[in-house]
Amino acid sequence: MMAMTGKRMAQKMKEYQNALDLMSNEAVEYVRGVPVVKTFGQTVFSFKKFKASIDNYEKWVIAYTKELRLPMMFYTTAINGVFALLVAGALIFTRSGVTSEFLLNLIFYIIITPVISLTLTKIMFMSENGMIVADALERIDSVLSLKPLPETDRVQHPKDASVELSDVHFSYDGKNEVIRSISMRIEPGQTVAFVGPSGGGKSTLANLISRFFDPQSGSVKIGGVDVKNIAKNELMDTISFVFQNSRLIKASILDNVRMGKPDASESEVMRALNAAQCTDIIEKLPQGIHTIIGTKGVYLSGGEQQRIAVARALLKNAPVVILDEATAFADPDNESRVQAAFTELAKGRTVIMIAHRLSTVINADKIYVINNGKIEQCGKHKELCASDGLFSKMWRDYQTSSQWKVEKEAQV
Repeated sequence: MMAMTGKRMAQKMKEYQNALDLMSNEAVEYVRGVPVVKTFGQTVFSFKKFKASIDNYEKWVIAYTKELRLPMMFYTTAINGVFALLVAGALIFTRSGVTSEFLLNLIFYIIITPVISLTLTKIMFMSENGMIVADALERIDSVLSLKPLPETDRVQHPKDASVELSDVHFSYDGKNEVIRSISMRIEPGQTVAFVGPSGGGKSTLANLISRFFDPQSGSVKIGGVDVKNIAKNELMDTISFVFQNSRLIKASILDNVRMGKPDASESEVMRALNAAQCTDIIEKLPQGIHTIIGTKGVYLSGGEQQRIAVARALLKNAPVVILDEATAFADPDNESRVQAAFTELAKGRTVIMIAHRLSTVINADKIYVINNGKIEQCGKHKELCASDGLFSKMWRDYQTSSQWKVEKEAQV
């Protein structure tokens, strides 16, 4: 039993779980990627990865089984061999006759022996299950044990909705800087835009402002206060974030919007939905704002989900709003509605927009062109178009691509 439930076997059980986890992940990835794989004719290559994970699991299970073979054989023999000993003992002790005392002893051992062997077997399987649970808890603890960003005891409160960055440097791995010496000031009520090539550091910059990460050097301030000195709950109440992929949970539209303000009444939620141009969405749903969205519920398009997310941000009523590629998945009709919702959202608030569709940032008070982790240009739309820089090139390319799209649709 010790050979099958000791430390060595605990390590083997961890390896088993890793092999099983790898095979399960490959199976899910293979099934989800079937349409793409077939489209690009990579069926064989994709299946090879899946098959390799199955082969790896098979190899491990066979090795694991072979290692347990001898201990299990001896254990089973010892457990079941007790009855052979009882028979042999009975023959030896009854050579001079059978007594009532012997019969009582024999009946006792016949009854108690299976109970002991069954208990030992249960202990063995419980130990195995314990190893599986211990490994699962260790995986969970590896996430739970991650240290949160430190909070200060000297809590300060933002004075206004201004945002200021001073000589900010940031690296994900501690080696390669993705943000390099960025400084800027955004006045309360201003609408600014971050534009630039993919991977330039725009979303990282937004994450630093909302303190999803702390910079290695420099400071990020909201309302004149370093975000490190603002209490977590107050900071989250100060900033609203509308993501590129709208985070809607499997619940009713009412519950999704209420995430911005849990104690909001239905009338408050409806006002936020109306302001976010969501009236047409609610009208077509069978149960209105009580309609469940997601699995086994109603599915919304990307643009519709964005408008629900904007309604949530409106209800939260935070003074600083960050829009991260919020029109990325919207069709032309939805984009116009989302833009109208953004206009409502921007009233009286400081807005930071991250955008690839340059048409959405024409009216921004200031545009920052972020490239390779640095501010390459900044200014208003007309100023940047007039200068011979990265933005003017991006604007020309954007207009050319838009013209291609118009011509293509005209041909259709």
